[in-house]
Amino acid sequence: MKDRFDYGQNPEKTQGGELISAYECDHRTADAEFLLAKAKYKAVTGREQKRDADVLCYQIRQSFRPGEITPEEANRVGYETAMRWTKGKHAFFVATHTDRQHIHNHIYYNSTTLDYTGKFRDFFRSAAALRKLSDRVCLEHDLSVIQNPKLHSKGRFLHYGQWIGERPPSAKQRVRLAVVGALGKRPADFAAFLGLMEDAGFAVKHGRGGVISFLAPGQDKPTRLRSSTLGPGFDPEDIRAVIAGERPIPELPKEGLPSPRRVDLIIDIQNRLAQGKGPAYERWAKVYNIKQMAAALLYLREHGLADYEALAASTEAAVDRFHTLAEELRDTEATLSHTSQLMGAVVQYAKTRPVFDGYKAARYSKKYLAQHETELSDYRAAKAAMNELLDGAKLPKMDALKKKRRELAEKKKALYAEYRKAQADMREAVAVKGNIDHLLGHTDERDKAQER
Repeated sequence: MKDRFDYGQNPEKTQGGELISAYECDHRTADAEFLLAKAKYKAVTGREQKRDADVLCYQIRQSFRPGEITPEEANRVGYETAMRWTKGKHAFFVATHTDRQHIHNHIYYNSTTLDYTGKFRDFFRSAAALRKLSDRVCLEHDLSVIQNPKLHSKGRFLHYGQWIGERPPSAKQRVRLAVVGALGKRPADFAAFLGLMEDAGFAVKHGRGGVISFLAPGQDKPTRLRSSTLGPGFDPEDIRAVIAGERPIPELPKEGLPSPRRVDLIIDIQNRLAQGKGPAYERWAKVYNIKQMAAALLYLREHGLADYEALAASTEAAVDRFHTLAEELRDTEATLSHTSQLMGAVVQYAKTRPVFDGYKAARYSKKYLAQHETELSDYRAAKAAMNELLDGAKLPKMDALKKKRRELAEKKKALYAEYRKAQADMREAVAVKGNIDHLLGHTDERDKAQER
């Protein structure tokens, strides 16, 4: 029980413990309080169960659609769900986790009642009853629910703690953790750092242009050591600066903020009914459309859009911003690709230039050519690529190219975040305008004009 509670109360998942609320217990000592309640139950009732048959506590896991709820609101919803499920007769605490894309609650409640005279018992289809209650609470808070939950398969089911333990982190996260761990051991130089990574089970790959990648056990594709892949502070130059004591060990990147709530287009009920949908669908669709119109009106109020012209202008601005960012992102990616190709050509040229100088010193000897034909071919290809990429411009220094590539990679990452937010804003604005058009009859007028 303590292991489960420690997992639920993990400060890295609950924003330092701020997203934990409790009822009739202190979450920090809940394991001891729950066990004490068992002892009091025995003293009051005289009943005692076998240790391996006794249920110490129950856990509810409640997840929410990404971007639809704040962590604080999720904790309040979890608290309300737990209170209504236990009817206030059992101590419980709610821990809200934000370490995943979907915010979710872990609700732990004592199997023994607060008056020590009874215990909670699972009943037939208790999971279905709990899901129904959770859906009702979520709908009351204008949150999404799963309309058609999938039935259980006949496969093997795992305890949640077992599932967590068996689910490995992503390849990038494994590399980040290994890098931070290796730097924590204070290697003397970059070579020693690479040795520590190998000791941790990672194969070190050296690519063209000085690129370094790590291949974890069981991983098919190596992960490059660079900030554009792993995040700020994970470039080889950054690692060398950490080893030299010029900068701190890079921090592990956190999950991004959830995207704003999305407004969906309302449903054409008559068209759907014509496709064979039944009365139950019609009832659901009407409720769904009311929720979408309410969300659209709330959007207008939150954005201060008092008239239709302002809504149209705001929607057009959102669309323009999305396309502007998309174009800027494409230009940045093209420049980054150009810089990377130029760096690769420069490195290849520098590596093969001594061979060409030797060929020249040998007065273009056929024997020398036969011995170094591959290197000379690489030299000519690198020189041709440099001339084409430079297009008459002066060749920058390698340090300048590295700095430019790092800045472009950081700019690309920042642009991607803006691009995704602009895309969500545009979709929301377009959906709201579409719903308002439907409400005002503008859609019908356009359809009639097209028919004429």
